[in-house]
Amino acid sequence: MLDSCKLKSACNLPFIYNKKINTAGTSNADVPLPDPGMYQLDITLRRGQSLAARDRGGTSDPYVKFKIGRKEVFRSKIIHKNLNPVWEEKACILVEHLREPLYIKVFDYDFGLQDDFMGSAFLDLTQLELNRPTDVTLTLKDPHYPDHDLGIILLSVVLTPKEGEHRDAELSENEVVGSYFSVKSFFWRFQTQSLRLSDAHRKSHLWRGIVSITLIEGRDLKAMDSNGLSDPYVKFRLGHQKYKSKIMPKTLNPQWREQFDFHLYEERGGIIDITAWDKDAGKRDDFIGRCQVDLSALSREQTHKLELQLEEGEGRLVLLVTLTASATVSISDLSVSSLEDQKEREEILKRYSPLRIFHNLKDVGFLQVKVIRAEGLMVADVTGKSDPFCVVELNNDRLLTHTVYKNLNPEWNKVFTFNIKDIHSVLEVTVYDEDRDRSADFLGKVAIPLLSIQNGEQKAYVLKNKQLTGPTKGVIYLEIDVIFNAVKASLRTLIPKEQKYIEEENRLSKQLLLRNFIRMKRCVMVLVNAAYYVNSCLDWDSPPRSLAAFVVVEDMLEDEEEEDDKDDKDSEKKGFINKIYAIQEVCISVQNILDEVASFGERIKNTFNWTVPFLSWLAIIALCVFTVILYFIPLRYIVLVWGINKFTKKLRSPYAIDNNELLDFLSRVPSDVQVVQYQELKPDPSHSPCKRKKNNLG
Repeated sequence: MLDSCKLKSACNLPFIYNKKINTAGTSNADVPLPDPGMYQLDITLRRGQSLAARDRGGTSDPYVKFKIGRKEVFRSKIIHKNLNPVWEEKACILVEHLREPLYIKVFDYDFGLQDDFMGSAFLDLTQLELNRPTDVTLTLKDPHYPDHDLGIILLSVVLTPKEGEHRDAELSENEVVGSYFSVKSFFWRFQTQSLRLSDAHRKSHLWRGIVSITLIEGRDLKAMDSNGLSDPYVKFRLGHQKYKSKIMPKTLNPQWREQFDFHLYEERGGIIDITAWDKDAGKRDDFIGRCQVDLSALSREQTHKLELQLEEGEGRLVLLVTLTASATVSISDLSVSSLEDQKEREEILKRYSPLRIFHNLKDVGFLQVKVIRAEGLMVADVTGKSDPFCVVELNNDRLLTHTVYKNLNPEWNKVFTFNIKDIHSVLEVTVYDEDRDRSADFLGKVAIPLLSIQNGEQKAYVLKNKQLTGPTKGVIYLEIDVIFNAVKASLRTLIPKEQKYIEEENRLSKQLLLRNFIRMKRCVMVLVNAAYYVNSCLDWDSPPRSLAAFVVVEDMLEDEEEEDDKDDKDSEKKGFINKIYAIQEVCISVQNILDEVASFGERIKNTFNWTVPFLSWLAIIALCVFTVILYFIPLRYIVLVWGINKFTKKLRSPYAIDNNELLDFLSRVPSDVQVVQYQELKPDPSHSPCKRKKNNLG
């Protein structure tokens, strides 16, 4: 149908459709030329005028999609709070047949909700003159309401015949390949091809650098609430990488002190869009202002303090931005393995030796993942087959294999390498079925804690469902190696965990709410039993107050459930949708609080029952060291030193991120739910390679 050449948009992400080419035994001259009917369509999305208002404030947050033959080929950036947006974005598309028109759709972006339709239009490609720039004005219409005026979109297009040129056969080893994929929400696919590369140069690196952003504070923000204050939070966006800060209640000068990392794909940098919002329960959040950071104007390997004035609003944001070189993240063929090369293996072992403790504390270790094959996958297509590809994730690093079409037993034979920033991270390997017209279908997933990996052992992992609570059909064969510095890993345990990209909002679930309440009840009962034990030892007559308090709380929750039912009926009678949203947000907040409280108790329990031996040993060593120090140094001096360090920290390092070392340590200990998710299921013996060989011999 179509192919996309190197797309360059404000998203700063490559967007190339993966086309299969038989490269076995071919040279440049052997590669077939494209069909004479193939054309290159260069589009410049200029601007929109008089677009439809979809938000309550009388504005919209528009973005544009281009489609050809039901396949999305381009998505623009979002212009916030504007009915006359200016994009000035360019797209380059290869089209095989001009008989299929270009379909333009405009949407209003709604964070956490379904985006609103703002109109659509068609561009007949057969009416364009070849090799001539053409300015096009398209009138947006709604097929259900054809009489409504929804504004116009202005484009510049150039249609050029593609003869004697084959882009896919000329991909160099350092070009990053990817395609936009939607997996329930937004999902970006990053992939590399190795077409006619020499055996010595088969590795392909995916991103060129890391952008580290520390959100320090806001100053003199705009008051959005009736009390003259706001509940501000900030969203960051680089391409389709997104972060959201925590909400600071009732303040115009919030102190966030949060740190985020983005992947940098463009050599010259990119544009980071920053928007500030006021959180409103039960209705749409209010827009405070926006600003941008041009990474191309910043020097590398240096921290820049930026004080940015918010446009379309009031106030300023203070940031620290650092651009660093890319970590060692790559994809290669199975024949090219870093650890199988003796010289390269020795360099890696030397890099993480105990003698290099204080060299780059953020570089904790090295991970190599061999994705070999999968067997017995679920059928996803009507043909009785699937088109599986594999996604390998470590925190925010995501790499993909190629797609094996029409196969339930695919062989990928790919090697992925990652730099480890936290040894307590979890490797996630997910198998999807590619569907070019719709979202990718989920086939199975496994989650493997790095500390549980046995180096150099090829294992068959049973695929689980999305929640990682039970098995699904199929197994995947992986061989994983982990090399890390134990001292660096221990020190990194006492700093905050890396946050993940925004993927989807938390949703209300009755089952999850009930499960979290039961988990919290168990933790409280453990404390009640401990209180009973103390009570019996001290021979007190009165029962522990904690038990009575818990019974009262449980009765209150039951009463609140009855009151909530009455409130729900009243709200239905009144028909106020805002009250329904408010109730839903309160329930989600209660659900999250119950989960945090229950997880906290479970993490304390799992620290002392050796669920993760590395953390248990670390806790014991820390207690032993503290005991020895306490033996030689009086407690008052230790408290004095601790207090001086705590209260002078902001003077010594004004922009340091506040953290609690004990809570950071407990955040690495898995809760009971995570223990179940990380538990390895036993594969069917019929999937064993040895068993399969015996059956073949028989």
